[in-house]
Amino acid sequence: MSDHLIVIVLTSIIFIAAGIVKGVLGMGLPTVAIGFLGLVIAPVEAAAMLVLPSLITNVWQLVAGPNFKALSKRFGTLLLGICLGTPIGVSFITSGNTQIVTAGLGAVLSIYGAFGLSAARLTVAPKSEWWLSPVMGFFTGILMGATGISALPVAPYFTALGLKKDDLIQALGLSFTISSFALAVGLFITGQFQMTVAAASLVALIPAFAGMFLGQKLRNRMPQELFKKCFFGGLLILGAYMTYRAITLM
Repeated sequence: MSDHLIVIVLTSIIFIAAGIVKGVLGMGLPTVAIGFLGLVIAPVEAAAMLVLPSLITNVWQLVAGPNFKALSKRFGTLLLGICLGTPIGVSFITSGNTQIVTAGLGAVLSIYGAFGLSAARLTVAPKSEWWLSPVMGFFTGILMGATGISALPVAPYFTALGLKKDDLIQALGLSFTISSFALAVGLFITGQFQMTVAAASLVALIPAFAGMFLGQKLRNRMPQELFKKCFFGGLLILGAYMTYRAITLM
């Protein structure tokens, strides 16, 4: 088997696995995919390849939910913050100085996952949303641009608001859609998203959607409490994996 064919097979398996994680948790495709793709290609190439699978699966996740209009209105300033922050972060990923940031993000994600599995809960007062949403969006954009990971701080923020399963999944889809689009624009402007990468990114949609479809089937069978355990357990595992991968690559 040629090296090129091996890369294709491994990439397909990676995107199927990442799609399953996203289908169940509503997040995790970039985290899983970038970590494993980093074994065979450069981080900036992995981020570029993820553009279309991330964007299209996020759009699908967004439109599949029941409250698109209400959530878009509620989190409009958060989405604006993401758009403003992402170009700042892109300068970091194109320079290759991302491992320390990724390790820190992974540690925070793991801690929050462990916290969520405990009886304790973080809550955000509704009266604080008007100023906290744009701040959370801005820092999510910076971290998305710098690492290709868009889970922090927006995922903990949404859970602290007490969103139920379907609204949480759709709100994450909304945030991730804007994040993916902003990252695509940033990579295109800096010359990292070229036609050869775009073609590979398009092909990667097939295994990503296959995995996501399987993951959604699993999630639809889960009651709310089991979903919470899977969600926070997923954050714990994804964060630990992010930290491990970042430290080993330093």
